[in-house]
Parts: sequence; C-alpha cells; structure tokens
Amino acid sequence: MSELIKKQVNDAKANMDKAIEHADSELNKIRAGKANPSMLDDIMVDYYGSPTPLSQVGSVNTPDARTIIVQPWEKTLLVAIEKAIKESNLGVNPQNDGVIIRINVPPLTEERRRDLVKKAKGEAETGKIAIRNIRKDANEKIKKLKTEGVSEDEIKVGEAEVQKLTDAYIIKVDQLSDAKEKDIMTV
Repeated sequence: MSELIKKQVNDAKANMDKAIEHADSELNKIRAGKANPSMLDDIMVDYYGSPTPLSQVGSVNTPDARTIIVQPWEKTLLVAIEKAIKESNLGVNPQNDGVIIRINVPPLTEERRRDLVKKAKGEAETGKIAIRNIRKDANEKIKKLKTEGVSEDEIKVGEAEVQKLTDAYIIKVDQLSDAKEKDIMTV
C-alpha cells in the first residue's frame, strides 16, 4: 500500500476514534437511574452575565448512587445553579439548603427507561452516521490519489482497508450502545 493511501487510512482511523469518543460521551450523559456527575455536563450557569459550564463554578460529587451534590465556589451562585438545573429538563428537582444543592435522582419508571433506550439508540445511530461519513470522505480522498500516480489496485486495497476500519468502529458503537441499554434497563 502506498504512503499516500496509508496516510488517508490513518487519518480516517484517527477521525473514527474521535467519533467513538464523542458517541461514548453522549451516551454517558444519558441518565441510567444512578447518580452520575456527567449528567450535569451540559448545564450552563449564568455567571455574572455569561453562560458558564456548571463544572467551572462549583464541584459536583455523588456521595451515593441516588444523590448528586453541587457545591458552588461562591454562595451567591446557589440560586443561579438551582435555576439552571431546573431548566435543564433532566427530570430532577434540586434542593438548595443555603450551602449546597442536593439532587435526588429518582428511580426510573419502565416507560422512562424505554424512552432513554430510544435516546441511546439515537445517539449510537448518530455515531454510526459520523463513522460512515468519515469512510465516505476517506474513500473520496483515496480516489483522488489516482491523479498522483497511485494505481487502481492500490486504490481498491485502500478502500477495502477503510471499509474494514468502518466495520470495526460500527461494532464498537454497537457495543457502547448495548452496554448503555443494559445499564438503563437494569433496575
């Protein structure tokens, strides 16, 4: 395989690794009935007029499987953090005791679990689409190498290599999705 094709295959592999990382982080944000600090990753708090990630204005801990505690670094932010959590549509009710915000994560109903599984499958599908798009881009770049003197046979070998990568990464996304589904459905 020529160096030009190897470079395209390696670039595709690096991009697919990023797609897997992204899919994994998105799946981790989906609530599975257990308290997890990453549930609050997307929450933005109004910090003196500018939206700031919750993790940058306080510490987020889970003392047990059903509780998340947010301890702001400035007491004046308690109300803003509480408001941001309520508006985040997580289905939790934060309790402000004047020092910390305690979030009790309620156990999931069967219906809510099924909705979360659908959401997880949607995220997994988004990851698969990203991987297929990377394959498409890599194959187009490999085909363009014909103008640089790469033979038809080498191009076919390169495309086959990209397809092998794609298949392997789609299996990885399926494994992440299956693990998340099992996690959500476990009572």
